[in-house]
Parts: sequence; structure tokens; C-alpha cells
Amino acid sequence: MTSEPDIPFARTRITPEARRAVERVLTSGWVTTGPETDRFEAEFADRVGADHAIGVSSCTAALELSLRALRLPPGGTVLVPAITFCGVAHAVLNAGLRPVLVDADPRTAAPTPATVARAARACGCPQAMIVLHYAGAPAPVDELAAAARVPLTHVVEDAAHALGTTVGDRPVGSLSRATCFSFHAAANLPIGEGGMVTTDDADLAARVRRTRLHGMAADAQGRYLPGGAPDFTVEEAGLKADMTDVQAAVGRAHLRRLDVWQQRRRELAARYDEALAGVPGIEPLETDTPGRHARQLYAVRVRDEYGTARDELIVRLADAGVGTSVHFVPLHHLSYFRERSLLPPGGLPGADALHPRLLSLPLYPDLADRQADRVCAELARHARAAAPPANGPRRLMIGAG
Repeated sequence: MTSEPDIPFARTRITPEARRAVERVLTSGWVTTGPETDRFEAEFADRVGADHAIGVSSCTAALELSLRALRLPPGGTVLVPAITFCGVAHAVLNAGLRPVLVDADPRTAAPTPATVARAARACGCPQAMIVLHYAGAPAPVDELAAAARVPLTHVVEDAAHALGTTVGDRPVGSLSRATCFSFHAAANLPIGEGGMVTTDDADLAARVRRTRLHGMAADAQGRYLPGGAPDFTVEEAGLKADMTDVQAAVGRAHLRRLDVWQQRRRELAARYDEALAGVPGIEPLETDTPGRHARQLYAVRVRDEYGTARDELIVRLADAGVGTSVHFVPLHHLSYFRERSLLPPGGLPGADALHPRLLSLPLYPDLADRQADRVCAELARHARAAAPPANGPRRLMIGAG
């Protein structure tokens, strides 16, 4: 075992500027959804090129509220990537809809037009679709929507990993009807918790803004600040899923650091690419769609030629002080969702083949070069792949002949 400090899988940085901003909000006497949230929404919308941004409590809430705002028929079918976070499926079910799982390409962990079309045929005519920018890699939103025969007005993008991603030269955030971001502690823009819906549709923005706070026609500012109206009406079903000014203060401060942090993520990913090219059987996931990768995750496949199975490797790396993770357990491997989702005929062979090989390595701005090099060295050390003997490959013959 190494005597060096452990390398955690993720590490959250809360900057001094963010701490001062939180102190300012706390001393203001207004800590719920208020003027700080308004400013964060405006700055975030400008950042991704959207007309509207609505701060919410999480990306899961953002997805559910966006789906509710589409006004789909109860029980309507929604195409969902099989390899995604369980919260995505919860958002679909909690919106009164049914997930239809889409298989993944094992090279990319993402759906393809072919797997989307197969899933769409399984449910006849999907009412909507969630497109995931997995790990921060750009997804071909237009192409996938066309394969599903779903208009872009009924596409919701899961951009939990994708702040800073572009599809071609278009930033993720204004490509479809609604885009949902995460500010989880391990996200590219870490707050701790929180999310954002961006859209160019003023009506959808208004619906999400109402339903994030019980469907009420007036938020806390409209009821309690001087000049506000204390009376209000509830126009539709909603959630308690608004963002607080404390969260917004952290988000605004960190948004100013995002470019520097993203550049560091790109440098670390390039360092991994170069070092792991010499480790047989460790294969970074590929990206087929042109654009900029946000590098939220650095995910690899642990192939047979590596010689050590993925689960054993996770244990060995942990013993060496290196944290890892797996993104994600396929939804149909989780009994709750398997019973409530529709699977295409023939199942999901791509997701099944990828899952036991999928591994995410540490990647965050505070990760030092020497730490990234140590991760790569440990991966090389635990490889058991053997070169064939000089006189050719070994053979084992079994049978009576």
C-alpha cells in the first residue's frame, strides 16, 4: 500500500468568493428564492445562450418539471437512455409517464439513431424523449430526435454532465425545448445541490417557474417583499423544488471560475489519454459527435485483454488509495424500473455488455498532475495482460481427437 494521501474519486471546491457571497446573502435577511436567484438565472441563461433559465432544487426536479410542462397525456411514453442515473427514470415516472429504455453503443455508452429507432418502434409512437450528453460528450440531438420521430419541441436534454458542452459549435442549453443542468457537489459547476432549466420558450419557462413552487401564481418575493400581493392562486399541480438565494450565491461565484476549471479538466483528460494509450485493455469511451466535450467524467472500458476484471480492479485501486466510480447501473438492472419500463424486443445487449466493464476515474480541477499520473501507474500495475511468446500464440486443444 502507498504512503501517499488517498486520491478521492471526486472533490468539491467551494471558493473563498463563494463563501463571501453566502455570508452576504445570510446577512441580508433573505435566503429563500429571491433577487440572488434572479441574477444567477440571468447570468446562466446568458452563458448557455438561452432566453430563459429557471433555478430549481436539482437536475432530477428540472427533468420532472420540464416533462410536466410539455403537457403530455397521462401514461405517455418517453424514450430514456438505459445507461443513466436512476433519478432520470424517477422524473419520468413522477411526471405520470412511462420510460421506454434505449440501448447504448458500448463504445460510447450513449444511444445511437439505430437504438433510438428500435426503442421507438417498441412503443409505437413515443410522446417525448430525453437526450443525455453522457459524461459531457456531445450527443447528436437533432439526429436522435429524427430517429425517434419526435419533434424537438418534445425533446428534453439531460445536461447534468454537459455545462460547457457544444454540439458542433452550438452550446448545450438552447438546442431543444428544455435543457436540464445539475449543480451537484461533483458537477462542473459545483454548488452542493441545485439545478437549472433553460429554454427559449417563454410559455414553458412560465410553467416551470410556477410548478417549481406548488403551482402558485406568486412566489415568496411576490408575497412578502414590500409592494407584493399577499393573495395568490394555485393554477396547477406542482412541487416544492425552488432554488434558494444561498445556492444561487455559490453558483454565481463559481460561474466566474468555470472557464478556468473547464480548461483544467481538458488538460487532465489529455494527460489520461496519453498515459493510458500504453495500457492494454483500458479503453477510454469514444465520442462520435463533433463538438466540445465538457469532461465531467473520464470513463473507460476495462476490456478482457486487461486481464483483471472491473470489479476486482475497483477493489485493488481502492486498496492503493485511488477512488473510482461506475456511471451508471443500467436502469433495467434495477428492479423498480425494470417493472415499470418498456424494453425493446431483444433487450438491451449493448448496455448489458458495457456495464461490467464501465469505470470512471478521478477527474476534477484540483486533481494534481502527479495524482493523475499515479492513477495511470496503478492501472498499469494491475494489468495482467501477457504478451504472446516469441514463437507465436499459445494454444490449448481440448477433445478426443
